[in-house]
Amino acid sequence: MGFKVAAGGLVFLLSVSVIQSQYGWGVTFTSTNICALKGSSVELHCTYRHPSTMNGRVTVVEKTFWFTKMGGSEPVDLSTDAEYAGRVQNRCYEKSCTLRITDLRESDSAEYMFRFITNQQVGRFTGSPGVTLSVTALQVKDTSSFFSTALSCHSDCRLPDNPSYVWYKNGQKTESKTSSYSDYISPGDSYVCAVEGHEDFHSPPVCVGGQSCNRVTYTHRSICALKGSSVNISSTYSSSGSITSKLWFSPERSHQWVYQSQPEDLSEDPQYAGRVQVLETEGGRSTLRITELTERDSAQYHFKFTAGSFDWRSSLPGTTLTVTALQVQETTTTHHQLYTEAELKCHSSCSPAGRLSFVWFKNGQKNMTEETSSYKDNFYPGDKISCAFKGHPSKLPSVSVSPSAEIVEGSSVNLTCSSEANPAATYTWYKEDQVLPVGSAGIHHFTSIRSEDSGIYYCTSEDQRSESLLIDVQYAPRLPSVSVSPSAEIVEGSSVNLTCSSDANPAANYTWYKEDEDSPTASGQIFTITDFRAEHSGNYYCKARNKIGFKKSALYLIVLAGSWIFPVALSITAVVLLVILVCVLLWMRTRGEAAMEDSPAIYSTVNKTQRV
Repeated sequence: MGFKVAAGGLVFLLSVSVIQSQYGWGVTFTSTNICALKGSSVELHCTYRHPSTMNGRVTVVEKTFWFTKMGGSEPVDLSTDAEYAGRVQNRCYEKSCTLRITDLRESDSAEYMFRFITNQQVGRFTGSPGVTLSVTALQVKDTSSFFSTALSCHSDCRLPDNPSYVWYKNGQKTESKTSSYSDYISPGDSYVCAVEGHEDFHSPPVCVGGQSCNRVTYTHRSICALKGSSVNISSTYSSSGSITSKLWFSPERSHQWVYQSQPEDLSEDPQYAGRVQVLETEGGRSTLRITELTERDSAQYHFKFTAGSFDWRSSLPGTTLTVTALQVQETTTTHHQLYTEAELKCHSSCSPAGRLSFVWFKNGQKNMTEETSSYKDNFYPGDKISCAFKGHPSKLPSVSVSPSAEIVEGSSVNLTCSSEANPAATYTWYKEDQVLPVGSAGIHHFTSIRSEDSGIYYCTSEDQRSESLLIDVQYAPRLPSVSVSPSAEIVEGSSVNLTCSSDANPAANYTWYKEDEDSPTASGQIFTITDFRAEHSGNYYCKARNKIGFKKSALYLIVLAGSWIFPVALSITAVVLLVILVCVLLWMRTRGEAAMEDSPAIYSTVNKTQRV
């Protein structure tokens, strides 16, 4: 048994790998049993494997998902299960998959199994038994006896050795740090316990003796919402006395308060002006509604009340709100002669509740056919793309690029961000998640733009994110490279392929030349000589060209096998040096023979010596 601190809280796991396999198919779970605290987050991990080919057909994985129950004869994908709406995410990378569940509930306790489906006729495999998840809440138990009054903090999960605890009395933190709490206990008091460092996942408030008492309980420990949307944050409350006042506040706004120890009503905070409404219902339930959410609204929200001389102070954690914006991410890109083919993804760090549809906009025009999170299309330099959840539009700053025509490497380019804000807003430019320097009037300036500056850009104005701007930097072909196939000896009558490659945007056209010939020998990236003869031997080069410019490759010499040279790329300089070397060797040989004829005495002596 071990434990780890996850992004959402304490997770306790039994680290035993379990493998289910059959004939090359299999699933391996990292852990068999996981225990997590209510309200926290948990991640379940597995890897899978399958035959690479079957009956000559390459295996392709078409779908992966986790499930806990069956719908008839088929498993129910958790991402489509209403009980998990907005709380689950399945991420897979290179045959490794992770299921993340947030805001855990005790009803999430179940066995989680993994299934993958391929294109093969018998290409379905389920990992079972799977991972058993137990979700539990900390509980305050009354351990009082006839001789003493005491409380204990209890969990069905085995906690790490010697943890420190936090106790709250009437929402106010106490000094106690042990699993038990002993003090003077009043019938009107409520008590909460938590593991230190994980106060967000505390126990429910408990009234000792089951009597009514002063307490506040939040419906959700955390909420994630989209920028521009609305959110409801709710709590239930009760008091042993008559309540005289109540309000919602955020500790993050304490710097705005007149007295930092006296929380102030959010409805009077200028940041929330016209956007906050408090809804009261019978039975002691209060709901804070915030509209037109901005990322600055990400904070913790608390409810407090006053009953006579009693004041609920609430250092107890409230509801944490995270506001996030949708982002356009680039997944694949292919450059063509006049346009860029790209697949874009509409992404949010929030998992939306339910299976919502998406809306895509291209240059301000709504795409009437695409309603999924992915959008594949042909894009031209300067195209502006944005996405939104259907029914959740937002006001966006506008972006522009100058020059608005094609952008060529080495040119000067300005990206401008603007909005209707008055006074002038503060602007920030981004390339994906990288912050860029911004000059006056929201301009990001490229003195000499480079090919690696291509990509998706956006700007922010206050808390509003602009639509995305696709920058496609065009450039002339780089130095082409040439390869030959076959790479071994070339036999007369065989087929020979020469391939030319060059990085270029837009894509390059290729033309082949034979040295000392003015007319092109062939065109296209691959030049094929189907029946190679002696007259085909010689130096070849290719020329890569697009509308920006052109570049020539080095010479490539190909000859028949049996000749004194083999296929190798040669420059003109190398050929000249080779000719000079041969001439020098011939001259030295001739000079040596002449020296022998001019020295008969030495020659004779050598011969005599040899005879002896």
